[in-house]
Amino acid sequence: MAKKTLDKLPLKGRRVLIRVDFNVPLDDSGNVTDDRRIRMALPTIKCAASAGGRVILMSHLGRPDGRRVPAMSMKPTAACLSKLLGADVGFAADCIGPEVEKTVAGMKDGQILVLENLRYHAGEEENAPDFVAALRKLADLYVNDAFGTAHRKHASTYGVPSAMPPGTRAIGFLVEKELKFLGDALENPVRPFVAVLGGAKVSDKIGVIENLLSKCDRLLIGGAMAYVFMAARGQGVGKSKVEREVKKKDGSKKDMVAVAAKLLEKMAAYQGRDREGAGPSGRCEVHFPADHLVARAFAADAETDVQSPDIQDGWIGLDIGPDTVELYREKLSDARTVVWNGPMGVFEMAPFAEGSKALCAAMAKVAERGGTVVVGGGDTASAVEKFGLAEKMTHISTGGGASLEFLEGKPFQTIAILGDA
Repeated sequence: MAKKTLDKLPLKGRRVLIRVDFNVPLDDSGNVTDDRRIRMALPTIKCAASAGGRVILMSHLGRPDGRRVPAMSMKPTAACLSKLLGADVGFAADCIGPEVEKTVAGMKDGQILVLENLRYHAGEEENAPDFVAALRKLADLYVNDAFGTAHRKHASTYGVPSAMPPGTRAIGFLVEKELKFLGDALENPVRPFVAVLGGAKVSDKIGVIENLLSKCDRLLIGGAMAYVFMAARGQGVGKSKVEREVKKKDGSKKDMVAVAAKLLEKMAAYQGRDREGAGPSGRCEVHFPADHLVARAFAADAETDVQSPDIQDGWIGLDIGPDTVELYREKLSDARTVVWNGPMGVFEMAPFAEGSKALCAAMAKVAERGGTVVVGGGDTASAVEKFGLAEKMTHISTGGGASLEFLEGKPFQTIAILGDA
């Protein structure tokens, strides 16, 4: 998916409307508590401004659902960006309308303006034509550098670029980086290629598992999603969190234990199947936790135990056990490409962070010896930051749901409509 990057556009003197992902956490005082997403957008912003573009940044923050919610204002992100750049950054009290158009018209080359929260208007998520037209008035050029929202056909990600003429649309450097590392991992991995999947839900990883089974050499599973597979096998899961069903759009419910049982059949087939382009074994090994770190209660000071292969009644699985840690370390020891999405346990609590921390350290070694390690967004990125190993990873995706859908192999129409390289 080779796309034109913004440095190939005629930026000087042009109004450059850039979709960024400044959906960052704020404290009660309205201060940005984690500026990583803003920092990741800096190369694109600096490029556009230094080339003389009139840089207009648009983003959402939170879920205001079409209402003006002061606690979800973009104003703190403008202040944070100004501090990071060491330069003045303007702020518009809305994202559309005559006043915003007037402010944009008065911009000089190299100036930067942050628009107010896109989702203060219901038309953003609805991709409403009138909202698209209002945003379109602000732009000569369009750039998408918000990978975290690239799987959503909203006004700012799909409607506006669709309304722009060919030759005026491009991607930013962050989206370019996301497409490169995630795309290379899936389509051209240096083998052995190991995928590590964890987290609480199996429902949002069904497609990911099915896609990766045909691509990776080893699949290591942990987190609470492992307990669904245990339940499907008839194993004891105690009081562990098990995603037994999910509600579908039509209101009916899907039995996730039954879904897991079918996935187990597919996994068994892939473990014995020759696969063109695979590693030396020609198969995809699939590994589940051999033992579990469990507790009497969901609390940092609760009584703990290590149990295998089942989890006994009255106990809660909260991390992979020491034998599993050693097994997974060994399976990562010769990896050349690793994709990780989802922690192995409740890493926010120190007693149950060891599984995720140990595998994170093993992945850092993969990267240190020249391998590629791509970390999915959301909780996985938070875990890597918590363990102080973020700088050791090859790439940490800024997209939670977007990275999952990419790993699932779903096309991103918001990227497809942009200019080809």
